[in-house]
Amino acid sequence: MKKQILVFLVVVLAVSLFAGCKPQASQPVTFIFAKGGDAIGLDPGDDPDNHSSSIWCSIFESLVKFKPGSTEVEPSLATSWDLSPENLVWTFHLRQGVRFQDGTPFNADAVVFTYERYTDPNNAYHKLGTWENWEWCASQVTKTEKVDDYTVKITLSQPYTPFISALATAGGVVSPTSCEKWQGQSVIHPVGTGPFEFVEWLKGDHITLEKNPNYWGDKPKIDKLIFTVVKDASQRFLSLQKGEVQGIEFPNAEDLTKMSQDTNLQILREPGVTVSYLGFNVGTDTPGFQKPFGDVRVREAIACAIDKKAIVDQIFKGTAVVAKTIIPPTLWGYNDTIQDYDYNPTKAKELLKAAGYANGFKTQLWTLPVARPYLPDPQSVAVAIQADLKKVGIDAEIVTYDWSTYFHKVDNGDAPMNIAGWIADYPDPDDFLYTLFDSDHATVGTASNSCFYRSPAVHSLNIQAQQIADQTERAELYKQVQEIMHKDIPCVPLAHVEQIVVLNKNVKGFVLYPVGRYYFDTTSIGTSE
Repeated sequence: MKKQILVFLVVVLAVSLFAGCKPQASQPVTFIFAKGGDAIGLDPGDDPDNHSSSIWCSIFESLVKFKPGSTEVEPSLATSWDLSPENLVWTFHLRQGVRFQDGTPFNADAVVFTYERYTDPNNAYHKLGTWENWEWCASQVTKTEKVDDYTVKITLSQPYTPFISALATAGGVVSPTSCEKWQGQSVIHPVGTGPFEFVEWLKGDHITLEKNPNYWGDKPKIDKLIFTVVKDASQRFLSLQKGEVQGIEFPNAEDLTKMSQDTNLQILREPGVTVSYLGFNVGTDTPGFQKPFGDVRVREAIACAIDKKAIVDQIFKGTAVVAKTIIPPTLWGYNDTIQDYDYNPTKAKELLKAAGYANGFKTQLWTLPVARPYLPDPQSVAVAIQADLKKVGIDAEIVTYDWSTYFHKVDNGDAPMNIAGWIADYPDPDDFLYTLFDSDHATVGTASNSCFYRSPAVHSLNIQAQQIADQTERAELYKQVQEIMHKDIPCVPLAHVEQIVVLNKNVKGFVLYPVGRYYFDTTSIGTSE
């Protein structure tokens, strides 16, 4: 009997050892990233805000892309390109063997379909969007044509030196089959060629993506990617500490010391290509225009009334520098000779009196409802500015809305004065001075120039700079633009903010991009590499 038991135990042990030698099935890897706000939409041509683009950039790809952590452009869905001698026609040679996430082929027809819906008002799909991202970055495109199945020709209205960088930002190619199927609902059924494919979107809560198993490039190391909305920065930090999420954006500045002492966390930070500013609506044709802001003395008074250093020191707490011009010092073309308006409440009162507002006036101060790359704590900044304005007699009521409503109301010119900002879509002064302050972008309803500042001199210099290849010459023109804007005061530059992301220590391969989008195709967790 004992012998039988012994034999049985030996067999059981052998089976157990054999089973233990069998390779274990790998567990799916889920990465949860906590964002300060929800996306507005998921269309690469229509939704330029960072809360949207930092998600759809994993679903869609353009013909070109930025190298990881760089502003240098490299091939993506196009393997090479040529530019005509007159700098008007770009010919792109497309990557073969690529398929959309719905299984349909990527080819020249898809590129033409995508870009023509942005540019051709007679296109059946043009009416389904305002195409703000495309208009803000690539409005010079007049026509996209198929040369053959894997070659397309893009014609510009004028030479546009930043075009190839702008295309990396706004040129995401969509599946024609998916757009035809979903029509106006395609924004919530996004289908591209990217490393992750869309699964679900619970508005205000989370967006879930999954690894694209048929991705043409290196396969992602993450199986499921979840963007969860956690509006409060302290709560985002707590979720990271508890291990509920693996990464967060826009941490509270006062939490950074505690984060740096936590051995379970890692902080990624670098100087941002950003600016935050207080914009004045000077567009007399807009619904939000108020007479005082049409007077440059009032605008200068407000510039003198705001204690920018105190705001940067007390709210940004070492994560930003005071801004004196819209161009960040991290970007070429920055005009360091600009002399900022000094904080001087007495002078502010004198200027208001000279403008006929000795007793001040009432207005509204609009501010963002969600944290942004250039403004991690918009409410605190608004309260500080409100207090500074009160000291010189300006009674400013703070106004905000949900993110999508706010975004479109500001574009429509509803705000008399608003706290705004920008992170570079492409690393060129054009993206700040042309996109944000040129008359070409001051159309009520779709304005990226929410100040509705329309200076003929600024426009002329911007267009000249777009058509010159030499960066030194372009930089000099952009410095002139900054000087004109400094005198006209369409806005008060506030701060240039660092880009900061905090991750679990086990996260590997995540890289900060200067344009502020999040790419997870090279990211892994622990041993998932």
